[in-house]
Amino acid sequence: MKEKKKRASFSSKLGFVLSAAGSAVGLGNIWRFPYLAAKYGGGIFLLVYLILVITFGYTMIVAESALGRMTHKSPVGAYRHFKKEPRFLKFGGWINAIIPLLIVPYYSVIGGWVLKYLFGYLTGDIKEIASENYFSDFISNGTSVEAWFLVFSVIVVFIIYMGVQNGIERVSKLMMPILVVLAVIIAIYSVTRPGAIEGVKYFLIPNPDNFSWMTVVAAMGQMFYSLSIAMGILVTFGSYMKDDMSIEGATSNVELFDTGIAILSGLMIIPAVFSFSGGDPSVLKAGPSLMFITMPNIFASMGFGRPAGIMFFMLVFFAAMTSAIALAESVVSTFEDELHFSRKKSALILAAVMVILGSLSSLGYGPLAGITIMKMQFLDFFDFLTNSVMMPLAAMATCLLVIRIITVEKIEEEVTKNGAPFKRKIIFNFMIKYLCPFFVAIILFSSIASLLGWITI
Repeated sequence: MKEKKKRASFSSKLGFVLSAAGSAVGLGNIWRFPYLAAKYGGGIFLLVYLILVITFGYTMIVAESALGRMTHKSPVGAYRHFKKEPRFLKFGGWINAIIPLLIVPYYSVIGGWVLKYLFGYLTGDIKEIASENYFSDFISNGTSVEAWFLVFSVIVVFIIYMGVQNGIERVSKLMMPILVVLAVIIAIYSVTRPGAIEGVKYFLIPNPDNFSWMTVVAAMGQMFYSLSIAMGILVTFGSYMKDDMSIEGATSNVELFDTGIAILSGLMIIPAVFSFSGGDPSVLKAGPSLMFITMPNIFASMGFGRPAGIMFFMLVFFAAMTSAIALAESVVSTFEDELHFSRKKSALILAAVMVILGSLSSLGYGPLAGITIMKMQFLDFFDFLTNSVMMPLAAMATCLLVIRIITVEKIEEEVTKNGAPFKRKIIFNFMIKYLCPFFVAIILFSSIASLLGWITI
């Protein structure tokens, strides 16, 4: 009889926390959070975001981590573990498994962009990097953008190939502390620029006059994506947790880590933009234009622009890498569990998928620019499909699975193993039963409404 393969595990709580925090601390913290905070009220947006993190975000992290640990399986197997699972919920496990498979290729394309800029600040002319057409010329050059995408992808696949403890955990323990140190240094440098203090006040001091319903909607959506909810990652990482690790304690640390980096990102970018623009927050744009156009212009206009650019893009590279590794591990874990492939074979299949799907996104602004889906380039389409449609559906499936099949009592039993605390049990029970499904429905509706032009986020 063939011996059952022992499941990999994190060596310690720190390994889980840094790996899970690494999955959460990604590009969304750096190029989306500061933009939304500036657009939807500054300090009041930050306050709403913090409240949502310690309620909605906490509940979903605990639910997914507990689901993974109680089943010791990746998302598909975790859902199938419960024999009473109704047929309409079976898609929940698969959608959680497919999401990272679709995200990691285009995410690695953006990771390649980051590597290109980091290399540029190490070796090139910072004035040229800040020039008007530098970014558009780069992403439209199929050969160059594909090469950098492949370099980033090779690094990700190699780390995944090394395994949970030797790969993911070891890299996270190295990259996450460095990321925090770099974020602190850049934030201090940013807030000490002439005129930056107004940006600091706007970002940190809540002003009720700036509050609107869209403040809540935008903060909810950002929190949802930022914490790696409904990507299969937390279920997978939860399956690697040992029984003597406190789920609630680890969750609190992930909340703290992710929120801390989001705040540092705001302090890195918003005061710098205020200083650069003379107090005009509208200069702060979302997405790639913030990171690859606005920030290089700011670096070019300040003293020590090259060191600042190197530190900034090193930080962004680490953030992109830790998130990409977590996404890739979720995919590989599913291949191992469901198809019974070895880690080596799973990593190679993942690499092939990354090259095929990633090349569509990589070349979408160059040789394939004439091909669009729903008037979107491949990268934008994959981003919309996963973030705005599939992830809310996956989160809704998890809520229903916990409420109708597992029960909150079983989750409590898992969380409190070996006498571990469950201090926010009342919040968890109320949120998972009533508010989380409602919030997820709002996120799904607002995302689709934004696509149709009904609202602007």
